[in-house]
Amino acid sequence: MEITAQTAAQLRITAEEFELIKQKLGRTPNFTELCAFSGMWSEHCSYKNSIKWLKTLPREGRKMLVKAGEENAGLMDIGDGYGVVFKIESHNHPSAIEPFQGAATGVGGINRDIFTMGARPIASLNSLRFGNLEDAKTQHLLAGVVHGIGHYGNCFGVPTVGGEIYFESCYHTNPLVNAMSVGIVKNGETVSATAEGAGNPVFFVGSATGKDGIGGASFASAEITEDSAEDLPAVQVGDPFQEKKLLEACLEVIQTGAVVGMQDMGAAGIICSTAEMSAKGNAGMNIDLSKVPTRQKDMKAWELLLSESQERMLLVVEKGRESEVLRVFEKWDLPCSRIGEVTNDGLLNFYMGSSLEAVLPAAELVLGGGAPQYEREYKEPAYLQKINAFNADSIAVPEDIREIAEQVITIPNIASKKWIYEQYDSMVGAGNTNSNSPSDAAVVIAKPTNKGLALTTDCNSRYVFADPYKGAMIAVAEAARNIVCSGGMPLGVTNCLNFGNPYDPEVYYQFVCAIKGMGDACRRFDTPVTGGNVSFYNQSPDGPVYPTPTIGMVGLLNDLDDKMTMDFKNAGDTIYLLGESRNDINSSEYLHKIVGVEFSPAPYFDIEEEYKGQQTIMLLIRNKMIVSAHDISEGGLFIALMESGFNRELGFEVVERAIGVRKDAYWFGESQSRVLVSVSRDHIHAFEDFMRDQPVACTELGKVTANDIIIDNENWGRIGEWKEKYDNAIANLLKGNEAESALSSI
Repeated sequence: MEITAQTAAQLRITAEEFELIKQKLGRTPNFTELCAFSGMWSEHCSYKNSIKWLKTLPREGRKMLVKAGEENAGLMDIGDGYGVVFKIESHNHPSAIEPFQGAATGVGGINRDIFTMGARPIASLNSLRFGNLEDAKTQHLLAGVVHGIGHYGNCFGVPTVGGEIYFESCYHTNPLVNAMSVGIVKNGETVSATAEGAGNPVFFVGSATGKDGIGGASFASAEITEDSAEDLPAVQVGDPFQEKKLLEACLEVIQTGAVVGMQDMGAAGIICSTAEMSAKGNAGMNIDLSKVPTRQKDMKAWELLLSESQERMLLVVEKGRESEVLRVFEKWDLPCSRIGEVTNDGLLNFYMGSSLEAVLPAAELVLGGGAPQYEREYKEPAYLQKINAFNADSIAVPEDIREIAEQVITIPNIASKKWIYEQYDSMVGAGNTNSNSPSDAAVVIAKPTNKGLALTTDCNSRYVFADPYKGAMIAVAEAARNIVCSGGMPLGVTNCLNFGNPYDPEVYYQFVCAIKGMGDACRRFDTPVTGGNVSFYNQSPDGPVYPTPTIGMVGLLNDLDDKMTMDFKNAGDTIYLLGESRNDINSSEYLHKIVGVEFSPAPYFDIEEEYKGQQTIMLLIRNKMIVSAHDISEGGLFIALMESGFNRELGFEVVERAIGVRKDAYWFGESQSRVLVSVSRDHIHAFEDFMRDQPVACTELGKVTANDIIIDNENWGRIGEWKEKYDNAIANLLKGNEAESALSSI
C-alpha cells in the first residue's frame, strides 16, 4: 500500500505534518506508523494548538508535590504526610454520539488517572452542558449522560459529591461532559508514568482489547456533524466492576515495590502509553502486539495500537520480580500478560509475532517532544460589538418583582438539580460531610487524615462568551469563593478548556483571552494550575459552543470544625450582605432567559475586591462569627436568600437596602464578589465590630423567620411553597418523556 499525503489526510494529518513525519523518520511511514502519528499528533493528545498558551498559566506553588504536566494528574500537599491528587477531563464527543457509554467511560477514565498514580479515588464531580431542556434531543442526551455517570460511579464505588449543569441552545448538538476525580495518597507512595531500566519487562493488565474506541483521540479532534453517528465505533464501552478490581489490584501491586512505572491506556491506547512512558524515561520498548489479550479475532497491528478499550493499564516491572506482580493480579482475577521489555535506544519496536510492524522514535510522538506546536491567528469576534452596544436603560424595570421571581426560580439553570443528583450515590465509600448540610462546595473527609477537602467545579460560560478574559477570571473567582464559603482554603486548580474550532480566529481569540484571565486570577488566589484537558472542536454546523473553561478546584480544611454551610440555622438570626449591590443586570439569567437578551456584557467584577472579600469570609468562619455563608451567583440575591432557607425551611424578612439600583438589578443581578451570611443573636456585636475594620461593604438585610417570606413588607408566602417550585421545575419539564423513563428504569 502506497502511503501518500491523501492517506494522511484521511487520518486527519495535514500535508505539512505528513512531510514533518517523513523528515523525522528519514523515510515514508507505513500505514501502522502513520496511524500512530495520527493518534499521538491529534489535538486531543498533542495539544498542538494550545500548548504555547497553556505554558503561560501559573504551574508552580508551595503546596505542589509534582510539577504540572509531569504526571497523569496534579498532586498537592495537604499535610500529615498525605497528598491530594485531582484532575478533570472531557468526554464531549463520545457523549454526543452515545451518551450513556460516553459519559460512563469518561468517569472511568478520569478515575484511572488518579489510581494509576497510586492514589485512592475518594470523590467524583462533573460539569455538564446541554441544549434547551424542552427539546427532545436534549432530553435524550441528558438521560443517557446522567444514567452513564450514575451507573459507572455507583458501581465503581466512588461517590459523586458535586458538580454543575447548564442548559443553553449553543450546546444542542455538542453537549459538554467534563468529569473530575479526587484521590488521596501517602507521600512517597506515588508511582510515575515512566519506563526505565533496559530489560525490565512490560506488562499489559486488565480487560481484553477490542475494536471499540479505535481512533477515539482523533475523533475527539473533529467537529460533530450529522454523519458523526457513523463514527460510533470511536465510542468506548466501560465495565465499572472490572475497573473496581483493577483499582484494588493496582494499589496492592504498588505496595510490592516491584513496579517501576504505570500508566492508564486512555486516549490513543497502547501507542500513547508506550510512547509517553518511554519518552519520560528516555527509554524505548520492544512490544509484541500478538501477546495483547483480545476479544476479537485477527485484529491488525494498527487496531491494537489505537484501540481505546477501557480498564487497561501498562506496567513496567523490575526484572526478576515478575512473580510478585503476577500473583497480585491472579488474586484479583485480572488478565496480566508480558508483552515486551524496556530498551535504551528510545525506539518503539512493535511486532506481531516475528513480524516487525512499526519502528517509531518515542520522543517524536509526544507532547513536548516532536509533536508540532502552533500558535493560531486570532481576532476579536464580531459579536462583541453587539455586546458592547447593550444599554440596560433600554430594558424597562418590571413593575411586579414577585411575578419575575416566580419565573426566575424555575429557570433550569437555577432550579434544583435533584432530578440529576439523586441518581448519583454521594455517600458510598468516602465520608461525604455534605449531604445533610449543604455548602457551596462539597466537603469530604480526607481519610485517613482528619482533614477535610472542599471540592467544586465552576464556569458560567455566558460570562466567558460576553468577555472571555473577565469571564474566565470570574470562573476561577467563583470556584475560590465556593471553597472559602465552605470553610476551606483554595489549594489548586485543574481545568477543562472547552472551545470551538481553533482554526477559527474568533474562537481562538476566546481561547487566548480566557487563558490570560484564568492565569491572572490563579496567580491572585495562589491556586496554581496542576493540569487538565483541552477540548477543541466543540462545534457543529450551527456554530461553536460558548467558550467554557471549566474550573475544578480543591481546597483544604485543616480542621473540619471550620466547615461552613449555606443554610440559615435559626429564626431570629440576622442576615447580612457582604459586598456591594450594583446597578447591573448584565448576562444575568433574568436578562437572558426572562427578558430574552442574548448579547450583554459580563457582570461587574473586580479581582481585588473579590480577594479582600474572600479573606474576610475566611476570618469570619475561623473566628466562629457567622452561622451560614452562601455566595451570590445565578439568580442574584433573591435566589441566594431562597437557597439559604430551603434546607431547614426557614423564611426571611428583608428590605431593599440600596440607593440608585434598579429593583431587577438588586434582586436578580449577578454582579460578583458578594456573599450572603447569617449571624446568631449572641454574635451580632462582635460581628459588626469586626466588619467595621474590614475592606468589605456590609449591609444588614433583615432577619431569618420561622417560615414566611416577607420582602419589602409584602408577604410572599411560605418558604415551602417556593421550595416546591424550585425542587420540581426540572422534573416537571421532563414528565412523560424519555429522560423520566430512563430515571424510572435505574
